[in-house]
Amino acid sequence: MKQLYLKYKPHYQANLKLAVPVIISQLGHTLVQTADSIIVGHFIGTVALAAVSLVSSIFMITLVIGIGISYGLTPLIAQKNGENDYDACGKLLSNSLLINTIAGIVLYIVVHFGSLLVIDHLNQSVEVVHVAKPYLSLLSLSIIPLMVFMAFKQFAEGLGFTKQAMTISIWGNVLNVIIGVILVKGMFGFEPMGVAGVGIATLIDRILMMLIMAAFVLRSKHFRLYLQSFTLRAINRLQSVQILKIGAPVAMQYVFEVGAFGGASILIGTMGAVPQAAHLVAISLASMTYMMASGISAAATVNTGNNYGKKQFHQLRSSAISNYHIVLCLMTFTALVFMIMNEYLPWLYTSDDAVIKIAAHLLIIAGFFQLFDGAQVVGLGILRGIGDVNIPTMITFVAYWIIGLPCGYYCGIMLNLGPVGVWYGLTVGLLFSSGLLFLRFHYFSQKLIAEKIGIQTYDKD
Repeated sequence: MKQLYLKYKPHYQANLKLAVPVIISQLGHTLVQTADSIIVGHFIGTVALAAVSLVSSIFMITLVIGIGISYGLTPLIAQKNGENDYDACGKLLSNSLLINTIAGIVLYIVVHFGSLLVIDHLNQSVEVVHVAKPYLSLLSLSIIPLMVFMAFKQFAEGLGFTKQAMTISIWGNVLNVIIGVILVKGMFGFEPMGVAGVGIATLIDRILMMLIMAAFVLRSKHFRLYLQSFTLRAINRLQSVQILKIGAPVAMQYVFEVGAFGGASILIGTMGAVPQAAHLVAISLASMTYMMASGISAAATVNTGNNYGKKQFHQLRSSAISNYHIVLCLMTFTALVFMIMNEYLPWLYTSDDAVIKIAAHLLIIAGFFQLFDGAQVVGLGILRGIGDVNIPTMITFVAYWIIGLPCGYYCGIMLNLGPVGVWYGLTVGLLFSSGLLFLRFHYFSQKLIAEKIGIQTYDKD
């Protein structure tokens, strides 16, 4: 064990240096919804909490499409930086900003006008739907400033600057909680707004995050060399296609996973408001650990992209394996926390005993499935850094929609196991995905090393 640690120690340090700020920043996306859930659960009630769960399930699909498209920029920036091609980095930012802005507007239109019509036909409680609509309307508008924020954030992170987005996310979440409580409760002269109040707070939070992140990138001396080619004239079809060739499949990966969990939420919602609220509590806690793994995945993408650009394939493989070690250790620790604290953690969200009882059972299952979830998201990040996104996308589709969700339906509905059965099915899907993605990485990295050795041998001859 000691020899293994010493072998990978430099990679652990390098990856964690990048990953820790990204983890905190990634948690910010989840903590916005988590903060909303806590505020609503304690200040309004179970019906409102179920409404937030329903909206989160619907909106999360939109959110991850946007985030996935944004992620197309990061490996390209890392690869070009590894090649010392600074002009290309600035041009990539120009194209990414355009793509993200257009995507944000389109996603807003789809959610605002599409989901508000669909939500009436999901076999959900009438009370829950009535409360959910104004919250969904406000949340959908926040996707536009969030997408602009993500363009600048992924550019900075692709160059290894991760601490700034972390700081912005921390202060953004503090502000979101403060404004949310004020508007929900009706403090300082404001009328009580209920669930709509947390929607307004989220919108304000994301506008401010966008403005601050943009100012940092455009005015910081660290990026002057890269921004010399950042102009409207740099927008061209070729680079936009490069970004979308990675970003679109990544977006689909997230859609398949989050869509499966969203489908699970809707499936559990047919069982009643209490099981749905319990699902929200458990999935919110699991989402926080997922975002930790996602942060490690983002660091893996950057380091893999850099090593790939430099053609340092042995370094690439060692760095990637160290990320697997890190995420498995982290997820093992959080799994133990979930299992030991399963009856206490739900109290963060609600005091409803019926909700807490179901959520406690779900957290035990979450302890197991997050091990596979962490491994699979890191695998996706590593392969993304290489530029391998199409096959991993197919793997995630099969894992969630051919295996996971059907198994969840069978166990939860047909076997009458309820929410617990649905989560059993999702766990099986995650196991399948994590295993195949690791085998894909193993094959790809060994192939790159073998090809480089072959070229070097040929040159010597």
